[in-house]
Amino acid sequence: MVKLIGTNSAGHLGWVLKYCSICNRKLVVGNDAVYTCPKCGPTSNTYYCLADHKRLRGKCPYCKSDLVPI
Repeated sequence: MVKLIGTNSAGHLGWVLKYCSICNRKLVVGNDAVYTCPKCGPTSNTYYCLADHKRLRGKCPYCKSDLVPI
């Protein structure tokens, strides 16, 4: 069994598993494209999938700043 960074011995993804703030899609950091807002992200833990990033045109829906990939 290959152990990935961020997993424990049981294979639990732990901190690398995030959910899209809009569509609630399960996102694995490192495997999926995950975007966050540099202004809102640290306080509200908002994450966005690639589809919602394109739909939002790369702008945060709350503060309108540019989304950055994780």
